[in-house]
Amino acid sequence: MFFTLLDHLFDVATPMAEKPTTAIARRGSAAARILGVVVVAALACGSAPTWADWNVGEPYKMHFPQLPDPNGWDINITGTSNLVADDWRCTQTGPVSDIHFWYSVQGDDANTSISSLTATIYSDIPVSGTTVPFSRPGSLLWSGTFGVGAFTSRFFGSGTQGFASPQSGTSGWVRPDHVAFYQTNITNIANPFVQTVDTIYWLGLSVEVTGTSLIGWKTSLDTFQDDSTFKGTNGLWNELVSPPLFGGQSLHQAFVIVPEPSTVAIVSVVGLVGAGVFVRRHQRRR
Repeated sequence: MFFTLLDHLFDVATPMAEKPTTAIARRGSAAARILGVVVVAALACGSAPTWADWNVGEPYKMHFPQLPDPNGWDINITGTSNLVADDWRCTQTGPVSDIHFWYSVQGDDANTSISSLTATIYSDIPVSGTTVPFSRPGSLLWSGTFGVGAFTSRFFGSGTQGFASPQSGTSGWVRPDHVAFYQTNITNIANPFVQTVDTIYWLGLSVEVTGTSLIGWKTSLDTFQDDSTFKGTNGLWNELVSPPLFGGQSLHQAFVIVPEPSTVAIVSVVGLVGAGVFVRRHQRRR
């Protein structure tokens, strides 16, 4: 019965008395049934929670992924007083259920790791003449804190990188400092923020650590609109630019917002159904 349903799904079933008996036809029917199994599996995976890394080339729902610069900077986000934020444009209305970002540990200290992290989402305050010389986060729209077990991290790459604590002024910028960098994945967020297409939002990050060294959010060579921002000791947002000693570069953070797993599964199924149509047509030509 299971394979009969799959045959109907791809319109490859024929009355028993009329079913072809050639080896080619049997192979076509088997291919369609295997394809059906894959479709059912994809749907099942889409409806179940999954932990997932994000890899370059996979789906996203922001202007474009801002990938880590292997020779860039890591901006201190250790403790709630060290808050850094960067903006993105929503390209697909729906929940922000998956957030992925890249980070490094100051000095490559193997005894320091993230014990919890807080992600915040803000509205956008755009540039406005001399009163608002750079865009920045506006009203807080959503916040979520995630402890160990609610996120995953993995080694992602290496390069000669600097570490910066911009609240400390020029003395807080050190280069070279470390080599390794990592990807952190927050997936299947409960009660996620729901974004609206073509709207600009800001993602803020801060972490708590186990160990004595600092954690920094990696910068990206993929630039979008204005620079990242950090909160100063006075609680106000500041534009994130490296000191003149290091070129006075505009800085942007490495992160990606992706579709929820069910959306990815639907896209996969659409592709598989297209493949099923090809199988059916290929059968008929034979």
